[in-house]
Amino acid sequence: MDEFRPLLPRHQEIVGDRSPNLRPRHEELIPTPCGPIKQWSELQFLVKVYFCFTLLSMLVLLILAIVNIATESWKKGEDDDLSVSLIQLVGILFCVYYILRGVLQENRQELIIFVICVALVMVRSIVNFSVLKEKEKLLTVRFVSIICVGTVHLICAGLLIRRPNTMAFRVSGALESLQEQYFLLNLCFSMVTFDLQAQLCLCILILTSGPSVSTTHTIILGIGVGWAIITFVTGAISVLKEVKPLVWIFVLQNLPELAYFIYLLYTIISEWGQSETYILEAASITGCVISVFIKCVLFWGLFRLYRCFGQGLRERMFATNVH
Repeated sequence: MDEFRPLLPRHQEIVGDRSPNLRPRHEELIPTPCGPIKQWSELQFLVKVYFCFTLLSMLVLLILAIVNIATESWKKGEDDDLSVSLIQLVGILFCVYYILRGVLQENRQELIIFVICVALVMVRSIVNFSVLKEKEKLLTVRFVSIICVGTVHLICAGLLIRRPNTMAFRVSGALESLQEQYFLLNLCFSMVTFDLQAQLCLCILILTSGPSVSTTHTIILGIGVGWAIITFVTGAISVLKEVKPLVWIFVLQNLPELAYFIYLLYTIISEWGQSETYILEAASITGCVISVFIKCVLFWGLFRLYRCFGQGLRERMFATNVH
């Protein structure tokens, strides 16, 4: 049969019936469960240096946070500090994930959230250091180190955000519709991740708010942590694998969370002024508002992405036979 085959260029014989314009632009991308990433050899030298510096600094912050929580004596009235420390611990773990996706997938949303998390750590350090009456040498060194390292992160991450993003073209090809779909997919996946972080931080904030939390409320929050993780898994799979039934299940899973936000706001308003400070109340309200905002952006992007399912992006992102 070979003698009757039309004479084609060698590269077209390899790809078969697939049009060259419909293939990923660079087949050297590494496939992962969360989408293709760049190879380490592709990164510029300065980007590699900053990437390693970031992971090292996050590791140091993680160790300091764990030591802080384990060794510090939490006295009555210092629950606010415990809440913030635990939330900071969760934030550090998510920051490692954000910098991985931000650099290796050129994901601007992840880098922006990374910058925000670093800025919040710096603000907390400035506030804590400014209210200390006796500034010990060790605390001063720690404060200066956090500010200097944080400034480096803000500058370098800001430069990475401003760099041209080529991943949409490399993964989806030259079709603008698929490039827009790739952007929406990354946006939705990032928002699902942000929503998980917000849910975990809100649960930690309320669970560590002291004896005012009832046993029933504690059980609800404990279940809520597991529910948030299950919701994240459902949302991630539905977005990455384009499973329409899972999208509807994911939307329904968010309804109990929205109902809890309403209940939480009602509880805070009805018990307003009973505590000595308003820090936890204000933080809880802020957490609810942020969570609702994240869900609004998520549902907006998910609605647009849902209509684009089945147009070939999933096959490009997770194709194993692209050569």
